[in-house]
Amino acid sequence: MRQVMIAGAGPTGMMLACELRRAGVSVRLVDRADRRRPGSRTAGIHPRTLEVLDQRGMVEEFLAAGRPIFAPHFAGIAVDWSTLPTRYPYMFGLLQYMTEAILERFTERMGVNIEWSTEVVGLDQDSDGVTVALRSPHGTVNERVPFLVGCDGARSAVRRLSDIPFDGSDGDSVTLLGDLEIGETQPGWQILQRRPAGVFSTMPLGGMVGQSWWRVIVTEYRDEQSDEPMTLGRLREALIRVAGSDLGVHTPIWLSSFRDARRQARHYRRGAVLLAGDAAHIHPPTGAQGMNLGIQDAVNLGWKLASVMEGHASEALLDTYHQERHAVASDVLANTRAQAALLGPGEDVTAMRLQLTSLLRGAQANEQVAAVMSGMDVCYVRDAPNPLMGRRVPDAEIITQQGTVRMFSLLHAQRTILLDFEKLPERAAAAPETIEYVAAQKTVRQWRLPVVGWVNVPSALLVRPDGYVAWVSSDTDSHGLTEALDALTGSTYAF
Repeated sequence: MRQVMIAGAGPTGMMLACELRRAGVSVRLVDRADRRRPGSRTAGIHPRTLEVLDQRGMVEEFLAAGRPIFAPHFAGIAVDWSTLPTRYPYMFGLLQYMTEAILERFTERMGVNIEWSTEVVGLDQDSDGVTVALRSPHGTVNERVPFLVGCDGARSAVRRLSDIPFDGSDGDSVTLLGDLEIGETQPGWQILQRRPAGVFSTMPLGGMVGQSWWRVIVTEYRDEQSDEPMTLGRLREALIRVAGSDLGVHTPIWLSSFRDARRQARHYRRGAVLLAGDAAHIHPPTGAQGMNLGIQDAVNLGWKLASVMEGHASEALLDTYHQERHAVASDVLANTRAQAALLGPGEDVTAMRLQLTSLLRGAQANEQVAAVMSGMDVCYVRDAPNPLMGRRVPDAEIITQQGTVRMFSLLHAQRTILLDFEKLPERAAAAPETIEYVAAQKTVRQWRLPVVGWVNVPSALLVRPDGYVAWVSSDTDSHGLTEALDALTGSTYAF
């Protein structure tokens, strides 16, 4: 009974499984597919996702498997991420199937094996948990768990069976995608090129794994029927209409199509059922934000669900998952909608793009858009008295009893950190056993936050397990610390 069931073994589900196991929670990870499928919709990991992997001591395996790609954009307009105050100021090129392979190795090391061909076909909640009907080649069985998390994609069975509305629309255009060889010489990365009939992209993603294939993507402005079978011929015809040539495409590795659907679950939690990743939100893949958003959902939810399972927090803490992550996904849906408008036809759109291109030459506007697209702008506190509140803690170097360490290394154990630069005994006494008290010394006087700029390093701060700041003191005053600690147990909600 004391086991969390996760439906869906994609990046979100596997990251959540790792988060829960790291905290000592038993996990059952099931997936309706019979195996992991080829093809990679996503090929980029964002700075904030690399940071959360770093916070868990996982990032090195990812960095060894890919390389930075300097192709960030907003609706095809170049955006410079190199000025972001992070150790990873770039989009990191790694095909999704490789990201999944690395995450699967981590789940296996933590004792979680994926149960393939196992589908959630029913659920029944009560005040003590949820009974899940699982169908596999061995038949259908009922399993009792305290919590079920749906990470099972856009067509989530968990969401449907929980009667959670998926608000939004299915969109009005179809995008065709192919990973294949190109016969005509290409100038390199061409991202979201606008033409009178539509938009197309060509990207040498095969080069990331030492292969010659390209990713070709095309969207026509004309309304197209999405129920047509996806074929190489269909892709060629669309390319001719939009790009003026079929580019000599041949030998496809993977073909796919999708509508520009934009939907979001009205509730990320309904009792013992929670949603994360594409089960909670879908949007066009402009800017490669979807997988990154899902992994960050998992890191937000993981420590909260573990705290409840281990008896350190009330279930009220789980409601903060919806409050925080629903707002973040709403912002992503808004920026993909804005990008879609900037990719439309007509001279008015061209004029808007010229204006935005000019604005993005300015450092402040560029960093604002870079922070939005990369996940570095997330703040869970509105109108906070200190700009650090609710934002990710910078990965600064500090001096502890162990010597000079990076801030993120303190988060490897997935614990809340009370970091005290004044080394006050009353603060140490206030920290319960579930909080790690760290007496430290500053190495600098200021930290730089994305968009916000330079801020003074505080006297003390409370950092949640997901790396976000829950409390700040600028002097020897500990006012508000008790309330912040209560918020981490669900007794109050301070975010």
